[in-house]
Amino acid sequence: MTHCQVVLVQRWQRGALSAINQGVDRADGYLFSIRRGNNTVSSAKKTAQVVDEVDVALIGAGIMSATLGAMLRELEPSWTQMIFERLDGPALESSSPWNNAGTGHSALCELNYTPEKNGRIDISKALGINEKFQKSRQFWSHQLNNGILTDPSEFINPVPHVSFAQGEIQVDYLKRRYDVLSEKHMFPGMQFSADDSVFAEKLPLMAKGRDFSNKVAISWTDAGTDVNFGALTKQFLTAAKASGTEIRYGHEVIDIKRDGSAWKVYSKNKHTDDITVVKAKFVFVGAGGYALDLLRKAKVKEVAGYAGFPVSGLWLRSKNPELVEQHQAKVYGKAAVGAPPMSVPHLDTRVIDGEKGLLFGPYGGWSPKFLKKGSYLDLFKSIRPDNITSYLGVAVQEFGLTKYLVDEVRKDFSDRVEALREYVPEAKESDWETVVAGQRVQVIKPAGAPQFGSLEFGTTLVNNQEGNIAGLLGASPGASITPAVMLELLERCFGEHMIDWADKIREMVPSYGIKLRNDKKLYDEMWEYTQKTLKLDR
Repeated sequence: MTHCQVVLVQRWQRGALSAINQGVDRADGYLFSIRRGNNTVSSAKKTAQVVDEVDVALIGAGIMSATLGAMLRELEPSWTQMIFERLDGPALESSSPWNNAGTGHSALCELNYTPEKNGRIDISKALGINEKFQKSRQFWSHQLNNGILTDPSEFINPVPHVSFAQGEIQVDYLKRRYDVLSEKHMFPGMQFSADDSVFAEKLPLMAKGRDFSNKVAISWTDAGTDVNFGALTKQFLTAAKASGTEIRYGHEVIDIKRDGSAWKVYSKNKHTDDITVVKAKFVFVGAGGYALDLLRKAKVKEVAGYAGFPVSGLWLRSKNPELVEQHQAKVYGKAAVGAPPMSVPHLDTRVIDGEKGLLFGPYGGWSPKFLKKGSYLDLFKSIRPDNITSYLGVAVQEFGLTKYLVDEVRKDFSDRVEALREYVPEAKESDWETVVAGQRVQVIKPAGAPQFGSLEFGTTLVNNQEGNIAGLLGASPGASITPAVMLELLERCFGEHMIDWADKIREMVPSYGIKLRNDKKLYDEMWEYTQKTLKLDR
């Protein structure tokens, strides 16, 4: 490790300690209270008795649990389900519309899905993400047709997706990217222009005051969407409750223990401190940043050596109607060197609870919390003998990321607005406000020497060998591809049922088992069907 790397890691460590000090008045007193509380919890756990039995326990009331629950109710209506949520309502963490980008990720504009390798644009990841999002559209359409979901305009709206390039190198890359993608039927209506007048027509807010001597270009398609995953989750859970699913809000799962071929799920009522035990045949851990810890408590050996690296973020938001009316698109640029993929800057039209606004960001940040409403001790409590080498390996390798986070944490509001001016040259501080984004925990997988740890940017599904417990780790494009992820979970954990379920699954997701990239006819049929059902032709 170079001297510069050492200095940055030290700064990172100091930033972590500062965050802790800001979050608690006295760390030692807080730790004492944690220990005392843990002793009380441990004693209560020993005497707690099983009070309920269910077929399926879902931990976390976000889009992941909501989707899996909806699928299983279709496939096995007789199976009982129970949802545990530590907060007092649904979709209050990562699924909340203010805690994620709300992009219907399908690689239409996100440049990190089309990296340049050896002078060529690699679109394999873009095709894969796009296919998975088509499964989402199909599943949501099926749920609307069956009355599970009720109003598509509450959770999905058409918004053009635009890729933005600045400077000769980026413009050249974007043109080559367009040339490759526009030939594929899964990227309908894609266009490209390096003409300043076209730029001003498409993106008037971004054109005002711009110095066009620095060459710019855009590619765009009207096929993009803005998705409110919070509203989508709420519709799913409203239907779940109506069908008999018990949802325990304010109940934090504190432990999961083996009980023969089943599991005991221990939860604490956050308001009364009462501890109850529910026996479940299958457990899904959709607890966001806390999923890894719960899987470790369940002694799922498949996560041995895994670690988590928390990344927070901020948005700049504007509700100024004059600005909002001048920008009708999601515009993605290139990530800064060393920055994680989820930090790709973008200026978005957002539709939340029927109200239009603009979001710009995200600005990277650092916090030791594993959830937005988590504890400042989360990271430090997660360090264990089996994952120390994973953490240290990533600390050495991810020099660019460390530098990026250090620089981002040091930015104040004026610095953030200055960064915004790359997109909105005439941006005024008075038109924008800071909004805290969600907390993400990137997965660190163990690796052999000399790396020892590998920082993963994506969505990782983990299950045990028996297939009776599974969890979801990681971040983007998570929410957008949830149905595809849950179909993979069904394959891994319920393989013995898949033959019997096959017809029903294809009813829910007609393209299941088919690569749409190779079947233009089916793609076109599904596109027309989902456009109509989701009311996107408006």
